[in-house]
Amino acid sequence: MADTSGEAAKAAQTSALAPFAGEPPPAPAWFRKAVADTPERELVPTPRGRIEALSWGPRGKPGMLFVHGNTAHADWWSFLCPLFADQYRVTAMSLAGMGGSDWRNSYSFDDFADDAEAVARATGLYEGGRAPVYVGHSFGGGQTLYVASQRPGQIHAAILIDAGFRSPVDERVSPPPAPTVQGVREKRPARVYPDLAAALARFRLSPPQPAENLFIIDHLARHGLMRTPLPEGSGPDGAGEGWAWKFDPETMDRLEREAVKGIFSAAPTIEIPLAHLIGEHSSLRAVPGLYDAYPANGLVIEIPDAHHHVMADQPLAVVAAIRSLLAAWRA
Repeated sequence: MADTSGEAAKAAQTSALAPFAGEPPPAPAWFRKAVADTPERELVPTPRGRIEALSWGPRGKPGMLFVHGNTAHADWWSFLCPLFADQYRVTAMSLAGMGGSDWRNSYSFDDFADDAEAVARATGLYEGGRAPVYVGHSFGGGQTLYVASQRPGQIHAAILIDAGFRSPVDERVSPPPAPTVQGVREKRPARVYPDLAAALARFRLSPPQPAENLFIIDHLARHGLMRTPLPEGSGPDGAGEGWAWKFDPETMDRLEREAVKGIFSAAPTIEIPLAHLIGEHSSLRAVPGLYDAYPANGLVIEIPDAHHHVMADQPLAVVAAIRSLLAAWRA
C-alpha cells in the first residue's frame, strides 16, 4: 500500500530541484544516452487543433504510442521511448491542452481518441502492418482503456501504467458548453515565474510522492515549461519574459464526462491483450473503488519500490516489463 508516513509526505512536498538553482542534476549514462537520441518533433494537424508528437525509430517497424498523464507532456516518455526504437516505430504524444499541443474550448475522451489516431497515422505507426500498441500512464491510461473498449480496430494491445478506472466523472459534472466547441484557445497560463530556476523549484509531482531520481524530475519539469510574457509591470522596465507550465489549467473543468460514465461505471469487455503496471507504493491503491472498472481478463503487474509515477521511480523496470509483455504477446 501507499507509504503515508509523515516523513514521506513531508519529502513529497519539498522542492527537490531548488538546491540545483536551475542546473540539471547529475544523471547516469543510460539516461544521458537516451535523451541524446533526438526525436522527430512535429505538430500534427487535426480538425480541433494541433497535437505535439515526438517520434523515434525507422518507419516500417511495428508502432507504439505513448500517452502521458494529466498536466504532463510527451517528454515524460522521451528518456524511455529511445529504448524501444531498435524494434519499433515509437511516438509520444502530448494530449490536447498539454505540452506543445493546442489548448481547446472543450475536451472529450472521444476527441482524444481521434487525436491519437491522427498522430498514429501521421507519424507512421501503421506502416509496420498493424495498429500500434498503446502505453498510457494515469489519465493517459484512462484514454488508452477508452480506445481499447470503444475503438478496438485502432489499437493492437494496451499497457496501462498506474491508472485509475473510476474516472473523474463521479466527482464532477460536465461544464456548460463552450461558445465554440471546436475552437482553439489562446495559451494564458495561470502563473508566470520570473526565471527558470524559480519555475523548476516550484515543480511537484501530483499526487505527491517522494522524488528520488532527480535527473528524471528535472527532465519532466524542464520540458513542461514554456517562455511567456511576464505580467505587465512585473519585469524590468515593465516588460520581459518569464516561464510558465505548458498545460491548460482549465483542462479538467472543460472536460466532457457524461459520455464516459457508462464505460467507467463497470469493467468493459476488452478483446485485445491488456496489462496494468501498478506501483507498489502508489497512493491510488488506497482510493476505494478506483480499479472497479479494470477488465477482469487484464494482467496486473506490480512494480516494486515505485509510487504513482512509476516511470520516474523505476524507469528501467518499466522498460523491462513492457519488453516482456511485448515478447509474450509477440506484439
